[in-house]
Amino acid sequence: MYAIGIALATLGGIGSLACFVMVLIKMFQNEKPLIGVLGILCWLWAFIWGWMKSGPLGLKNIMLGWTACVIILLIGEGITVAGVAAKVQSGEIKMQNVQPAP
Repeated sequence: MYAIGIALATLGGIGSLACFVMVLIKMFQNEKPLIGVLGILCWLWAFIWGWMKSGPLGLKNIMLGWTACVIILLIGEGITVAGVAAKVQSGEIKMQNVQPAP
């Protein structure tokens, strides 16, 4: 089960990265360089900026794709966590006892 989650998270992550790069290119082409650097440092700013400029710059399809990829990524991560938790609960994966640092 968690293998499906990993596959979904991977696909969502790769798609999200591709859309992020396309939005960054538009940022550098249409704004001051500082806005583009801010987009590199904070992907959430690039995401918000992309939606704010989606109409005038023709980014609507890219932003819809990016949003879909983020949703797929989150679903994949949820499936992965649930699958690993089920394996831990069933005893297939043993948790190690970690001693606290002295």
